[in-house]
Amino acid sequence: MARGRFSDIQPAQWKTLFAAQLGWMLDAMDVMLYAFALTAIQKEFGLSSRVAGALASATLFSSAFGGALFGIFADRFGRARALVYSILTYSVFTALTATSQNVSQLVLWRMLVGIGLGGEWSAGSVIVSETWPARHRGKAIGFMQSGWAIGYIFAAVLSALVLPKYGWRPLFMLGLAPALLAAWIRRAVPEPPNWKPTRGFSLAALPVRNTLVAALLSTLILFAYWGLFTWIPAFLSSPIEKGGAGLGIFRSSAWIVPMQIGAFFGYTLFGFFADRFGRRPAFLVFVFAAAVLVPVYGSLGARPGLLLALGPLVGFFGHGYFSVFGALLSELFPASIRATAQGLCYNVGRAAGALAPFTVGAVAETHGIGAALGVTSAFFAAGGAVMMLLPETKGAELT
Repeated sequence: MARGRFSDIQPAQWKTLFAAQLGWMLDAMDVMLYAFALTAIQKEFGLSSRVAGALASATLFSSAFGGALFGIFADRFGRARALVYSILTYSVFTALTATSQNVSQLVLWRMLVGIGLGGEWSAGSVIVSETWPARHRGKAIGFMQSGWAIGYIFAAVLSALVLPKYGWRPLFMLGLAPALLAAWIRRAVPEPPNWKPTRGFSLAALPVRNTLVAALLSTLILFAYWGLFTWIPAFLSSPIEKGGAGLGIFRSSAWIVPMQIGAFFGYTLFGFFADRFGRRPAFLVFVFAAAVLVPVYGSLGARPGLLLALGPLVGFFGHGYFSVFGALLSELFPASIRATAQGLCYNVGRAAGALAPFTVGAVAETHGIGAALGVTSAFFAAGGAVMMLLPETKGAELT
């Protein structure tokens, strides 16, 4: 990035962005450990693809509750404080997932993980949006979101190193690492200067139209995302006769890395495009490209070379549009309800999107995993249509 472009950004603003990016990175690592361990967990507990997908759905459903809960907490007690507690929540319960002795315990720990996972985005996206100026807000959120790709890569590398030799339980113990980040944030990251505690909250304070449309947008896009990327590791590692690519755990992790490098650039460059051309045009290009690419990728099956070549494009367009949410939602709502509104709109989508891993898993049982991935294409396209119902907010000053 050109130094002159960000010469007006102060060290404290960079520190806040770095904290939120790291939190989101480790959020991704913790949640994707389950996706990489999915095949091993299925084998140990004798789970069908439908039930394994339902476990992922349980985590996403609880993350919706966590996002709304921590959004209210962030408005009342502070964005930085909410960020700390959300990170502690998901790190501790990810580690406790390793102690699961039956499916009921596994469900319990994964649902508690979800509460922290949902809360991290609600707090992190707001603190970045309120700290950075309007002309750079899209870029800052893009940098924050890029942490997801890095965390995904970490999960892939750790899975390749740990799963084949030690199994899935030691892998989840590594999820405790983010607790160290929480301790640093508590000491080093201040609250945004314009934040003031909110003493009460009423749903009547939310602007109805923008709230409903934003919630529908996040529902469609998060359904598409979680349906696709929860099952891509299993698609790559599963046998060809089950509609997979037949790469195995180690090779599939290697195929994931270039896909997530593409995702990193998608998140980052989306922010530049959104600040230059507007939130809406950038979003439409990304989601419609994803709608076209996903069915093609899922149909490649046992063509590892083509999967490797197309993976970075799927990563770029299949992730980058997420950078719109932190900027767009912050620009739609006033400071007094911003974190609550963002947490609610985004995480209503997570709750509905929680059905996606289950749905794709159910389709995979009869049509194969590759074909099931194509189901998500319609949701990407529908998200693009709904985006047209929201105002363009590029350059909006936060109140």
